[in-house]
Amino acid sequence: MLREPLLLLSRSGQVKRLVETMPVSAGIVHSYVPGETTETAVAATGDLVSDGLHVTLDHLGEDVEDLAQAEAGVAAYLDLLEGLAAAGLARKAEVSVKLSAIGQALPPVGGRSGEEIALDNARAICRAARNAGTTVTLDMEDHTTTDSTLGILRELRKDFPETGAVLQAYLHRTEADCRALAYEGSRVRLCKGAYQEPESVAYQSRLDVDRSFVRCLKVLLGGQGYPMIATHDPRMIEIAASLVSRYGRAQGSYEFQMLFGCRPEEQRRLVESGETVRVYIPYGREWYGYLMRRLAERPQNLTFFLRSLISKK
Repeated sequence: MLREPLLLLSRSGQVKRLVETMPVSAGIVHSYVPGETTETAVAATGDLVSDGLHVTLDHLGEDVEDLAQAEAGVAAYLDLLEGLAAAGLARKAEVSVKLSAIGQALPPVGGRSGEEIALDNARAICRAARNAGTTVTLDMEDHTTTDSTLGILRELRKDFPETGAVLQAYLHRTEADCRALAYEGSRVRLCKGAYQEPESVAYQSRLDVDRSFVRCLKVLLGGQGYPMIATHDPRMIEIAASLVSRYGRAQGSYEFQMLFGCRPEEQRRLVESGETVRVYIPYGREWYGYLMRRLAERPQNLTFFLRSLISKK
């Protein structure tokens, strides 16, 4: 019952201003976001890698409003990639990029559309990632950006075929998108989805989303690509393990992905069983929208969040 109100709050400017008075170290915030700087992100990466985990890092920010903000986002990724390479972590850590954070929705600037700006910026990040010895995955956002994001992905893969995609199982279209992307060399992260979407484009019940997730997983595991199974759901992990066996998938030909702060014991259990597990680390000052979507996924965390908000500790 709390999911939709929390998703609405993720776009509330008034609540955002109140919440942003909290230090990032406070309570529930620090549970999901390790810090605001490149240094804290690299340090958190090092801790996870030392435990046998892989990492993908997201410099938080989306829906930028001007070219300067988009360029600042690119600069943050270039700094991050330099930091990962200097720390010897690039082989185990890649980056995740939201295209809206690097210009996708901007109005035309200097004769370039927002999509062209985002593509140019994504190319710069992909080039820096390759030079550092790692890769980029394009995060997926709400359904209005899906076609644009997949179009930019196709262009990027001409020069950077290692670029990863993200597909969201709660969208009706996703099974077909999985079929289109399940080819050799294609890295695809399958998640359930965390945005508020209308019934016309997305499944509304948890059961329907789960069924779609399993159908999509069958397509990806039965294909020739590299599936990245993003779930914390014990039942979905169990089903994924069964499908891995059915399709004869060797460990290392796919991976599990989980969010920073979510089920760390399960992350390590999977690693100990020989699985590749990648942890999604968000960092940066624009953590509010991300945090609210995480709370929407697990509304029981709201109590801890409100306690942090009141105490400011």
